[in-house]
Amino acid sequence: MTDKNLHHLSRRERQIMDVIYQLGQATVTEVMDRMPDPPSYSAVRALMRVLEEKSILRHHQDGPRYVYTPTVSHAKATNSALTRMLTTFFDGSTERAVAALLDMSSSKLNQDELDRLAQLIEKAREEGR
Repeated sequence: MTDKNLHHLSRRERQIMDVIYQLGQATVTEVMDRMPDPPSYSAVRALMRVLEEKSILRHHQDGPRYVYTPTVSHAKATNSALTRMLTTFFDGSTERAVAALLDMSSSKLNQDELDRLAQLIEKAREEGR
């Protein structure tokens, strides 16, 4: 599985992966129950088969059901999504992305959060990033 596979997921594939990461593992029915405006059972099953072909999911059989689990850690998937967001919306600039997050009116940070961010910035300086 390559990072490229993670970067090139359709909207529905991302929705499926969101559900599976939330649950840890899931059947097609469980995924459908948690998807917004889900397509048909056969469409979700086909998408999950595609995710298996991309080596992002694997399954095991539990009686008559297939139970799907991710092959990519949630942390790696998160990093991949953030990298794609930075590239797509911020020309690869972490500074611009952080500035946009801080400018959002819904993200009022308390003093503890500001202190933690200051510590992370200082750590990045020390590491020469």
